[in-house]
Amino acid sequence: MANVEHSGRPADAYRTAAALVTAAPVAGRLRAARLGLWALAALLAARQVTEALADAHLTAPGTWPGLHLVPRAGGSPYDPARFTGTPFAGLLLRPLAGAGQAVLGLAWTGGTLLLVAALGLTAVRALPRPVGRRTALLAAPAAISLLLVSAPVRDTLWPGRTAVLPGLLILPVLLVLLGCLTVRGERAGGLCVGAAAALQPALLLFVPLLWCTGRRRAALSAAASFAGCTALAWAAAPPGSAAHWPHLAGAGLGGGGGTGRFPLGALLPHAGLTGPPATGLFLALGAAVAVLGLRRAVRYARDGQFLLAVAVTGCAAVAVSPGAWRYQLLWLLLTVAGRVGRRAADRPVWPAAVIVVATLPAKMVLPGGAALDPVRENLPLLAALAAATAVPFLSRTSPHFRTPVPQEYAGPDPFRRVRHLRFLPFLPTVALPRAVSAPLLRRVLTRPNLLLELLLIRVTYAAYSSVRAAAQGDRATAEAHGHQVHVVERALHIAVEHGVNHAVVALPRLEHFLTFYYETFHFVVPPILLAVLWARRPADYRWARAALGLATVLGLVGFWCYPLAPPRLMPGLGFVDTVHGVQDFSRPDYGVMTAVTNQYAAMPSLHFGWALWSAVVIVAVARGRWVRALGLVHPLCTVAAIVATANHWVLDAVGGAAVVGLGFALTSLLWGPRAAPPALTAAGHLPDARTPRTERSRLPR
Repeated sequence: MANVEHSGRPADAYRTAAALVTAAPVAGRLRAARLGLWALAALLAARQVTEALADAHLTAPGTWPGLHLVPRAGGSPYDPARFTGTPFAGLLLRPLAGAGQAVLGLAWTGGTLLLVAALGLTAVRALPRPVGRRTALLAAPAAISLLLVSAPVRDTLWPGRTAVLPGLLILPVLLVLLGCLTVRGERAGGLCVGAAAALQPALLLFVPLLWCTGRRRAALSAAASFAGCTALAWAAAPPGSAAHWPHLAGAGLGGGGGTGRFPLGALLPHAGLTGPPATGLFLALGAAVAVLGLRRAVRYARDGQFLLAVAVTGCAAVAVSPGAWRYQLLWLLLTVAGRVGRRAADRPVWPAAVIVVATLPAKMVLPGGAALDPVRENLPLLAALAAATAVPFLSRTSPHFRTPVPQEYAGPDPFRRVRHLRFLPFLPTVALPRAVSAPLLRRVLTRPNLLLELLLIRVTYAAYSSVRAAAQGDRATAEAHGHQVHVVERALHIAVEHGVNHAVVALPRLEHFLTFYYETFHFVVPPILLAVLWARRPADYRWARAALGLATVLGLVGFWCYPLAPPRLMPGLGFVDTVHGVQDFSRPDYGVMTAVTNQYAAMPSLHFGWALWSAVVIVAVARGRWVRALGLVHPLCTVAAIVATANHWVLDAVGGAAVVGLGFALTSLLWGPRAAPPALTAAGHLPDARTPRTERSRLPR
């Protein structure tokens, strides 16, 4: 405080001191966030090291084809069981041929982690300005963590399982970033780019990028460096190089490999093209992608977004790269540096899509179905093609580059100013803590981005299905829990499942209706309701979506902690399974149904929980009495269906109601309670729709 310079006026000194006092907690929170992110990166690295060193598929380096630089003349360099690198890559990795298995594992894992750390730090340093020092310090561990969980790096950390070596995956990307963005001097930068192209020939696409951006000396140096490295490998092993390069040049153009060995060529068979037409179309598409990607990259480089320019060029190189293109998708991760969308709600769409594509299996991003198989199999490639040719990254001259259109938030809720709450009239007043008396997050009023919502819902549901299936308990425990629930229900005189089940079986039409209701409405009503809310009531959509998500997460906790056999899977109790047919209790897996879903995910019943959530939302947002009545009928029909079909106990429905109630409570705690609907005017009408947007945002919703 003594070193602060200020004017002689007391007011200025007071404001300066107040600013310093306010900045101290902010700096402390940033320091804590930075330490937390670095700790997360360290944990991910430790996990990857543990899994890689414990892998039983480590292969002695002497058995890798290609390390001796003599590939078989009749073989294909694209064979996944063979070495897929260039002769120069084999020359660099030849010293590993004499290493033992333990030394190889340590060198492989340690070298890969060092390359990942260097790549993350280099990419963060190249972020477009203005990027403050604090932002860079936070972005570095986040970038390293993202690289560690990405599919290319995960595959690299499993030596011996694939023919792609770590030097062929991460080192070329790092060399290009250093040559284009970090290394001083055009000749030194060109040497780095040329060495990277000697490891992956498709990276020669960076030579015209350097030329078109005015770095012609660097472009010439890169070309000379590539030629020198290739000549060195040719001199070290003439037979291997003589067999590799001619075969590589012809494999994608009707030779041994076919166009399917190239990324773009892999898409052509789905269009029904083979032979010379496929080759011609492949050449045309490859040239178009390369030219368009280079033009976009040059434009971004001249705009000052050098990291984005390099990433776009790398994505274009992926499209025309021979061999194992799936392991070169680190370029796609680097496109996160670009900004897409004018609204603040649109900014997370492209980063979220890239992270999901690069880290999760394609089956979690797209649902099943033969029609989507071509897209699902080539999803990373399609994302790289989109980044190279179509994604509208913003220019730095755009007024929305730094300041996007902001979100609209609800004003302070007057009910949250009251720190005392009476839950029921006959209970004493409860004093809420100050932290609970105000919402932790601001409630957004504007409509979220549709693509981001669809991606979020799809990935969340896929993760829910995976965790639900993984929470499979053993049969003995699940049946023991089933007996416990049955005993409790008999003590409470609510064990009505057996009687209801057999009564419904005696009425075939009612049985078919309840079976259809059980199999259909659970998957139809919530998505339709969310779609209507997104289109008509965006503020209520966010509130309802959050409550549903929290309730589902709590339901997963119940599945994991308390595996429960439903009535239909309880031997000796005489229940009839009206949905799946007669169960064979002599088989622990109960036939094919175990492969479809977790048979013991019964407590809580999310069938009833989601139906109750739908009813609460409909009653809260609907204005018509008949609509509200229909909303209340849905959970009643659902509880009748789950009990009559012997898929749930009555207490399962109680558990479903409990998790939904907790979901709404947590939503109210985090974002505040749902606001009241718009008040009617004196004439009995809603406020005029022509009211300015800023004024309508202050109206009660």
